[in-house]
Parts: sequence; C-alpha cells; structure tokens
Amino acid sequence: MKNRTSFYSGIFIITLAMLLISLSAAGQKSDNKKSAHSVYAGAGFTSDMVYMGTSISQNKPVFSGSLTYGFKDKLYLSASSFHLTAFDPILAFHTFSLSYSQTVNSWFDFSADITRYQVAPSLTDTLFRSFVYGSATLGFDWKILYTKVSLGGILSDETSAYLQIGNSRYFETPQFFDGKAYISFDPYINLLFGTMTRTKTSDGTTIGVSQPFSSRKSEKSSSQSTTTFFGLMEVDMGIPVAFNMGRFTLEAEPGYILPLYSDTELFNPEGFVFMVNCYVKIF
Repeated sequence: MKNRTSFYSGIFIITLAMLLISLSAAGQKSDNKKSAHSVYAGAGFTSDMVYMGTSISQNKPVFSGSLTYGFKDKLYLSASSFHLTAFDPILAFHTFSLSYSQTVNSWFDFSADITRYQVAPSLTDTLFRSFVYGSATLGFDWKILYTKVSLGGILSDETSAYLQIGNSRYFETPQFFDGKAYISFDPYINLLFGTMTRTKTSDGTTIGVSQPFSSRKSEKSSSQSTTTFFGLMEVDMGIPVAFNMGRFTLEAEPGYILPLYSDTELFNPEGFVFMVNCYVKIF
C-alpha cells in the first residue's frame, strides 16, 4: 500500500511539474508593467525532511506542493501540503506561513515569519503535535559572503528557542538561450543551536535534543538523571543549483547533515540529503 501511494504521489508531482512548465511558457508574453501582486506555485521532493535536529519523515522521502501570494516582493502568504511516504495518509501535514522581508541597504536586510504546522489528526500520536514556529532574521552582505542570523522559537505544549547562523555565497552564470535563462549557485553552511539534553545513566552519558513539537518522548527510569542546556545541535551544508528561465525555476540541492548529539533512539538525520523543487510565477 505504501509503495503504491508513493508511486501515485510521484506521478502527481511529475504531472504538476509539467503543468507548471506549461503555465510558465504561456505566461512569458509580457511584463511591461510590474504588478505589486504575485502568485507562485511549486512542487518538490526531498529524500529526508529534517526539522530542528529531527527527521520528521523518519529518513524516508517526502513530496510537497505549495502556493504563495506575494505583495511588493516583501510580504508573503503561503500554504503547503506534504506527503510522507513513511505514513499512510496521503497528506501528512500542512503549513501556513506569513513572512515579511525588507532590504535596508546594500549590506543589511531583515525579515520575520510565523508558520503554523497542522498535522493530520490520525498522526498526532505518531508524528508530531500541531505547533507554531516564529522567527526573526538579520542578514549581512559582506560581498564575498552572506551571513544570516536567525532567532526563532516553537510554541506548543512546551516551548523551545533556536538560533541559526548561516553563511552562503550566491553567484550565477552568464545568460544563455538568447538571454532568457541562467544557472545560479548558492552553496551554504549552517549552524543550528537549540535546547539539548544530557542524560546520565549507569552506562554513561548520552546527549540528545529536546523535541517540544514531537509526540515521541524518551522513557525515563529511576536510575537516570536528565538535564537540559543550550548548545550546538547540528551542522548542515549544501549546494543548491537552480535553472532559471523566465517565470520558471528548477532547483536541485545535494546536502549533508551532521548532528552533534549521540542519542540513537531518535530518528537521527545524519548523512546525505537530496532535494528537488520547481517553482513558477503564475503572475
């Protein structure tokens, strides 16, 4: 049943991608006047969905679809749906987000966003409980490097704060296909800090991560003691490569995730991750 669902999901994503390409080609007639409003549609695949130090998809592939409304390239409202091949429901959870970004000058920008993660009722006991995540980000362009510092937090039955520091270097090729297309690269390395746990037992000490949004809880015994601390949870790196042509973008991103904890009971997201996403600006 799961293999059949994955097959149908793959067909759906491929069909949607072909539709987006067709819409893109049809929409590239005229852009004489730039509208304050824009709408984007997208579809994607990832070999593993990792969120705040945890593999939500249990190290299995994920398919997604999204729709985004933008106002003056600053304010965005988006909705996305996700199919996790590790679970039976076709749509495991949805996200609804609102974000705002502002470029102050040539070297500084800032943004803020808030996102609601709404899980299918049948998965609240096995996947995660629905929660809200909000963050504020400062961006610094050093010309040879772009640095983002983001402070965010999860709001659920419990709360948890996170700090992300990312460095990237964007560049692109000269245009080709009569100036209609180009390829862009944006290699990055990110550091994720958050609430971690230190558990001491008779067998030694184990370092884990706190999961306030997850329904999976570690069992405690009378012979162990657990304390929490704020520390470096994860290092991840990747090289997004995007083909851009008019309103259409196709992006592939190979990456690697290195968790800095030793709790093997969790779905540790260590290793290679591959993502493919396509987007089209409908108008």
